[in-house]
Amino acid sequence: MSAEKSFVKNTFSLASAELVTKFLAFLLVIYIARVLGEVEFGKYSFALAFTLLFAFFSDFGLSQLTIREVANRKEAAQDYLGTVSVIKVVLSIATIALVAVAINFLGYPYEVIIAVYIAGAYAVVNSFNTFLCSFYRAFERMEYELMTRVIEKVIIFSLAAVFLLLGYGFIAVISAFLIGSLVRLAASSIFVTKKFARPQLNFDRSFLRPLLTQALPFGLTTLFVVIYFKIDTVMLSMMVGDAAVGWYNASYNIIEGLIALIAGSLGGVIFPILSKNFSKSPERLKKIYLQSFQIMLLVGLLIFVFVEVFSSDIIGILYGPEYQMSAQVLQIQIIAFLIICASTVTSTLLNSANMQRIVAI
Repeated sequence: MSAEKSFVKNTFSLASAELVTKFLAFLLVIYIARVLGEVEFGKYSFALAFTLLFAFFSDFGLSQLTIREVANRKEAAQDYLGTVSVIKVVLSIATIALVAVAINFLGYPYEVIIAVYIAGAYAVVNSFNTFLCSFYRAFERMEYELMTRVIEKVIIFSLAAVFLLLGYGFIAVISAFLIGSLVRLAASSIFVTKKFARPQLNFDRSFLRPLLTQALPFGLTTLFVVIYFKIDTVMLSMMVGDAAVGWYNASYNIIEGLIALIAGSLGGVIFPILSKNFSKSPERLKKIYLQSFQIMLLVGLLIFVFVEVFSSDIIGILYGPEYQMSAQVLQIQIIAFLIICASTVTSTLLNSANMQRIVAI
């Protein structure tokens, strides 16, 4: 398959995965918000946001590093699969322990603590899913990511909807996320080991040390991004209360969906392609970068203008009058979306060129 056809196929697969999964997730969030109300929805949002602040420790940037390295050296796939998996098990245990200590120290109610425990397990499982997706992207076979993500979201959507119809609260909804993620992990493990690599452990210090050293800037970047996106929810919960968290996250879910669909799709597709062309074809690297930047900026501008003009209508249609406070939040947050569209392609280029330290800074 030619490079152009591969680019189109993978862009379509990843964009389809984002479109289908984010659409299902978006519908579910709206349903959750409407059924639970702003207070219970605020507790639900806090539990997920709080655990994501610690999710960095379960991956440490290893997933993104794996994409770049395996994209350039397919023969190293089994080494990365085996060694990184073992490292991630150790990191995940530490992550769960940190989450448990932190939430108990803050003195939240019992039901919130239980929700955070479940959300913490979900975050750890999801980090393994992200790692296995690294092989789909490194081998430019995003159709497998499409399949596993759709399976996961259909299960989550179905279970959560049933739980809400039966009258269960936000703890049951978060449990649906954990179940769906576990099913996806099982499917991804089968696909990766059958199609791409058999795990092979290699604890040679000459391999482990540069592995962790190179992964750290990726991990720090992820940490700062998560802080940027999630610390506000945690701060609102501690300073203002659950209702404010609900209003804020009603808007934020729209922004996150747009970022994942627009910036996430294109960034995920071009990262392995830029990595391959960095040393092999500088002219093609420049062409892909410029075209991607122009497309991203244009789409971001169009969405920015639309949301600024119709923010009140968007919130009213999606969430109802109970969440009208979210419209003002949306008008501010959409500015960040535009800036992220402009910066995503450039940071992806730097990561592909082994300049992840600059991105972290």
